[in-house]
Amino acid sequence: MAARTSGFPRQRRVLFLFLIGGLCLAGSEFGPYSVTEETERGSFVANLAKDLELAVGELSSRGAQVVSKDSKLPLQLNINTGDLLLSEPLDREEMCGSTEPCLLHFQVLMKNPLQILQVELQVRDINDNSPIFLENKMVLEIPENSPVGAVFFLESATDLDVGTNAVKNYVISQNSHFHITTRVNPDGRKYPELVLDKALDYEEQPELSLILTALDGGTPPRSGTALVQVEVIDTNDNPPEFEHMFYEVKIPENSILGSLVITASAWDLDSGINGELSYTFIHASEDTRKTFSINKNSGEIRLIGYLDFETTESYSIIVKATDRGGLFGKCTVRIQVMDVNDNYPEISVSSFISPIPENTLDTLVMVFSIKDKDSGENSRMVCSIPEDLPFVLKSSIENYYHLETEGALDRENRAEYITITVTDLGTPRLTTQHTITVQVSDVNDNAPAFTQTFYTLFVQENNNPALHIGTISATDSDSGSNARITYSLLPAHDPQLALDSLISINADNGQLFALRALDYEALQTFEFRVGATDQGSPALSSQALVRVLVLDANDNAPFVLYPLQNASVPCTELLPRAAEPGYLVTKVVAVDRDSGQNSWLSFQLLKATEPGLFSVWAHNGEVRTSRLLSERDAPKHRLLLLVKDNGDPPRSASVTLHVLLVDGFSQPYLLLPEVASNSVQDEDALTLYLVIALASVSSLFLLSVLLFVGVRLCRRARAASLGGCSLPEGHFPGHLVDVSGTGTLSQSYQYEVCLMGGTGTNEFKFLKPIAPNLPSQFPGKDIEENPTLYNSLALFNDHN
Repeated sequence: MAARTSGFPRQRRVLFLFLIGGLCLAGSEFGPYSVTEETERGSFVANLAKDLELAVGELSSRGAQVVSKDSKLPLQLNINTGDLLLSEPLDREEMCGSTEPCLLHFQVLMKNPLQILQVELQVRDINDNSPIFLENKMVLEIPENSPVGAVFFLESATDLDVGTNAVKNYVISQNSHFHITTRVNPDGRKYPELVLDKALDYEEQPELSLILTALDGGTPPRSGTALVQVEVIDTNDNPPEFEHMFYEVKIPENSILGSLVITASAWDLDSGINGELSYTFIHASEDTRKTFSINKNSGEIRLIGYLDFETTESYSIIVKATDRGGLFGKCTVRIQVMDVNDNYPEISVSSFISPIPENTLDTLVMVFSIKDKDSGENSRMVCSIPEDLPFVLKSSIENYYHLETEGALDRENRAEYITITVTDLGTPRLTTQHTITVQVSDVNDNAPAFTQTFYTLFVQENNNPALHIGTISATDSDSGSNARITYSLLPAHDPQLALDSLISINADNGQLFALRALDYEALQTFEFRVGATDQGSPALSSQALVRVLVLDANDNAPFVLYPLQNASVPCTELLPRAAEPGYLVTKVVAVDRDSGQNSWLSFQLLKATEPGLFSVWAHNGEVRTSRLLSERDAPKHRLLLLVKDNGDPPRSASVTLHVLLVDGFSQPYLLLPEVASNSVQDEDALTLYLVIALASVSSLFLLSVLLFVGVRLCRRARAASLGGCSLPEGHFPGHLVDVSGTGTLSQSYQYEVCLMGGTGTNEFKFLKPIAPNLPSQFPGKDIEENPTLYNSLALFNDHN
C-alpha cells in the first residue's frame, strides 16, 4: 500500500506538499508522493482533494485531470473522491534503470480558475532482481610458479536493483588455494578479486573448479553464481624443436588453391599447455602472406594465391613454432616454383610497310620479334606462315624475323591477309596467330573487260530520236583511276554506214541512243564496235561488237502488182459463158514491204455487179466463178477487191477488176465505157480485132519464152528490143517494178508489163517475172516457197 509523508495535518511519511502563493496560482508544486514498484493495479497513491484542502465535489466542478508529457501515464484520478490510483503495476528498472531516485513527473490541471500543479511520484525499489554474471564460466590460466598472494581479477556480477538491494558481497566455494576479496569501483560498484593463498602444483592438481557467488543487500538477499575454472599452467623450461632446420619443396605454378605445400612440424618436451605449439610466419613479405598460409595448430602450409613462375621463381619462409610459455623454435622453408607451359608466345612488330606496289619482287614487308615468358622447352618457339602465299619468312638474330615478298604480287587476285603462327615446344603446345593485311597498291595491268563480247539490241522502227536502246558494260579489276572506264564508238568498217548519224554512246555509263528514226525497209540490221578505255597510265582498252536489229512496224500498205491500177486503160478479164463453177477468172497479185505478220495478206470481195457470181480466195487472191453463167447475166462486170495485211493496225489497198463475158475467145468483147465513146465498130470489125489480138497473144507468148531463156542465160541482162511489144508512153511506168520479198511473196521479183503494138484500143496486158534478179535479192530461196507468187506466175504463163 502506498504511503504519504507528513507535511499536512494528516501525517504521511513520504508525502510532502508545498503550497507557494496559494492554490489558486498556476504552476504550483507539491509532493512528492511515493509508491513501491510492482504495486498492484488500482492501488491508492494519495487523496488530492485532502492534500489541496478542497471539497470533494470541487475537483469535479473544476474539471480536474492528471496529465503528463509521457505518452502513457500509469495513474488515474477519481474526481468524485479525489483519490489518485495506479492504472497499472510499475517496474522501476524498466522506467529508470540504475538512476536513483526514480521520479515520475505529472501535472494536475484544474479550471475556473485555471490552476496547474506540478507533482512528483517517487517509485521505490524492491529486491526483485538477483545478481547475474555475464559469463556462467570463467577460465583462469595461472602458472604453477605464481607467488602466494598473487591477485587475479574476476568478472563482476550485475544487479538491476539499486541501493541496498544491489550486489553487496562475493564469496567463493571452500578450497585450500584461494580466497575472495571484494573491492569497490570509483562508481560504487563492487567487484571480486581472487587471491592465491597456497602455491599451485601442476603435477599435483592441473586444474581447480570453484563456485563464485554474488550476494545482494536485500531482505531476503538474492544471489547469483558462476563457475571459475582455474587451469594450472605447467612451467615451461623446454623450447620447441623442428625435425629439420631447412625444408625444400617444389610445386608447379598451376597448382590449385588450397593445395598442401608442406607440413613443418615441431615438438616440445614439456607437457600440457607447455607442449602445445602454435605456428606462424615471421619476417614474411606481404606477397608471401597473400600466396601461402600456415595452420597455427598443425603447421600445414597451403597455397592461397596463384603462383606465377615468370614473376616469382621461389619463396623462402621462416616458420616459428611457439609454446604456451612463450618459448619458440624456427626453421626455413624454401618453396621452388616449377614452370608449366601457361604462357602463349608473343609477337612484337618493329616495322611494317604497306601498301606495296604489285608486280614488285623481293620487297621487305615487316620486321618482328617473338618471345615466350616460360622457360626451358616451354620457351622454345617455331615461327611460320602459310605456304601458298607469295611471301617468305626469314630469321635474322635470335627471335627476330623479317617478312619479304617472294614473287610478283597481284592485287586483283588477292588482297593479302598473312597469318603469322608462333608455336612453342612446351606440353601442351601453345600457339599464337597474328594476322596482318598487306595492302597491295594497284598498277594498271588489267584492261577493261566487257560483260559480253557480242551484244544484240532490238529497236522498233520509226522510233523517237534519242531513244535509249541498250547499255553496254565493262569492268576493270584494277582500282582507283585505273578502274574508271570511258566508253566510245569505234569507226565502222563499212564506209557506207553513217554510224555517227545513227548511234551515240554515253561515255560514262555505256548507254546507247538512236539518234534518228530507223526504217526497217531501208536498214534492217547493222553492226558496229564499241570500245572501253580505262584512265590508267598507259591506258588499256577492249572492244565489243554490237548488232542492232530493227524490228518491223506495219507502216506499209499492200501494193497491188496485178492488175496495175495506175494504167489509163483498165484491165479487162475475159470469161467464157461456158465456164464451170470454180473457173479461175484471174489472180490478184499483191505484196507488202513489211515483214512477218505485217506482210501476211488476205483478199476480200467488197463489191460486185452480180453478187454471188464471183468469189475471191482469201489467201491467194484467186478470183473464181461461184456458179454457172446464164444468158440473163450481164455481159460485163465490175469487181472491187480489198487487199489487207495482218498488221496492228491493219493496212489495206483496193483493186478494181473488169470482167467481160464472151461465148468464146473468137467473140469480140464489148467495149468498156471508158473507150466506147471513142470508137463504135460493127461486129465484123470486132472479129478482126479479136483475130489480131489472138495473133498478138501467140506472138507475145513465144517472145516471152525466148526472153525467159535469154534472161536465165545472161543473168540480169535484158533484151534491148521485144519485137512487136512496146510500152505506150503515159500508160505504164517506164521502169521495172521491184518488189521486196517481205509480203505474201517470199522473195524479191522484178516484173515487166508489155503491150502488143498496133492493137489500138484492143489491148491485152501481161505480167512476166524477170527471174535473173532472184539470186541477188533472195539468196538461198526459191520461187516455190511462195505459193501465191508461184501460182500467179503459172497463171500468167498460161495466159501467155
